[in-house]
Amino acid sequence: MDLLKQKILIVDDEKGLRLGTKRLLEKEGFDVVTAENGTEGIALGTSTEFDAAIIDMKMPDFDGILVLKEIIKKYPNTVCFIATAYASYDTAIEATRVGAFSYIPKPFSPDELLLQISKGLEKRELNLQKERWQKEREERLLEVAFEKTRLNTIINSISDGVLVINKNGEAVLYNPSALKFLALKNIKIEEYIIDKLPEKLAEQVKQFLNSSEYLKRSLTVQLQMKADNELFVEATTSPVPAPDGSLAGVAIVIKNITELKKIEFLKSQFVSMVSHELKAPIAAVYGFLKLISDKSMNLSPDKQNEFINRSIVRLDSLLKMVNDLLDISRMEMKTTQREIKELNILDIIKNIMDLFQLEIKKRNLNVNIKSSEINPLFKGDQDEITRLFTNFVSNGIKYNKQNGSLVINIEKNDDYLVTEIKDSGIGMRPLEKDKLFHEFYRVKNEFTKDISGTGLGLSIVKRIIDSYAGKIEVESEFGTGTTFRVFLPVVDNALKENKVTLNNIQSV
Repeated sequence: MDLLKQKILIVDDEKGLRLGTKRLLEKEGFDVVTAENGTEGIALGTSTEFDAAIIDMKMPDFDGILVLKEIIKKYPNTVCFIATAYASYDTAIEATRVGAFSYIPKPFSPDELLLQISKGLEKRELNLQKERWQKEREERLLEVAFEKTRLNTIINSISDGVLVINKNGEAVLYNPSALKFLALKNIKIEEYIIDKLPEKLAEQVKQFLNSSEYLKRSLTVQLQMKADNELFVEATTSPVPAPDGSLAGVAIVIKNITELKKIEFLKSQFVSMVSHELKAPIAAVYGFLKLISDKSMNLSPDKQNEFINRSIVRLDSLLKMVNDLLDISRMEMKTTQREIKELNILDIIKNIMDLFQLEIKKRNLNVNIKSSEINPLFKGDQDEITRLFTNFVSNGIKYNKQNGSLVINIEKNDDYLVTEIKDSGIGMRPLEKDKLFHEFYRVKNEFTKDISGTGLGLSIVKRIIDSYAGKIEVESEFGTGTTFRVFLPVVDNALKENKVTLNNIQSV
């Protein structure tokens, strides 16, 4: 593979990322062209065929999906990557269906980027080989059996499964991927194969071979080949004409669509969770109001006030959940407005502590705030950073033990400002820790049953940290306590656009 002849297009409105990635790829011998917005990206990507294109999901004029569609429409063999700091289920499904090869999460290291590009270019080469082979196969299907060596070299390198069946239902060509995806053991050339195929695929093949009229369209079926969503494939059956125009057989191409199915499952699961979480408070409030309005209940004024207050609590929880969901949506769509300025993390945490003095006194907590930096400064949006640490402080208090401790330590570590929040609370089991940042996930045990929350706080916190190219570490032991470490990159504002991005490429 001659890298000097391979052209890559980078479409990204972030100058630092665009230029840093260009320099990295040029050092590897690629010919790199950049575009600073979607309009320019579409113009470049549709005027010249590039081997690969790296496209930012969100840009001021057009989003990455539209740019991707236009490029793939003109040059379907251009391998396109969507680069994004976070991926929603909808955009992931749409990008995959339109033709994106994969997502490249931001921030990324050089090794991660080069590995993805290498895989994509290999896929492009295989697709080009596949197209050449398919054209040749249509012209010379009757000679397939006499060209085993040459054709097997090509199809064995194709990641998709390929199976060719003649009009008698006999296998005349296949590759290892076809055997793997269809769960077939070794088969022989000219062996009757239809009864060994999955039932739905066998019926699809029979529609071609048993039809009195020559079907000229392709048919597609999706098959679950392994339980628990471990393997889904999509099999497309197409007719292969003989030189005289009659049907010579069929060609089946089997694609692995497991990842797409997993994304669809996650989307369905998310919708189900949202519906469930919204239904509970609405049902509770509805029940209270029905009781109050039912004159036959003869409720006392005190009881009516109790039901009204309990309804207010439920509605407050519902409103908080809706606001959290809107915040998540705004973060994913990049519509959040930020006012970036220099912030003192120590001052922010002290101000947050003032808001929780009542809860701290109720639990008789020993709070200790330390900082190795006299002025631990970070450039960010004050509302976001305040929300970030408010969540950690609130959890450190809510999930703490009576007469426990809460220790917050701030220090500088290389290019990061590290804030450690350590509590002596109930802690978590390993399985609970693994699910901690999932939407609506809340640790449920005998210690947390009376603690309220939406289960969205830490999910939002994770998105905020990711948006600043930061990272988070969690240590926890059930019954002992939990420690969170928040790493926020600290760089001079003048270097932020370039240096933060390049540091992310090199180290994260």
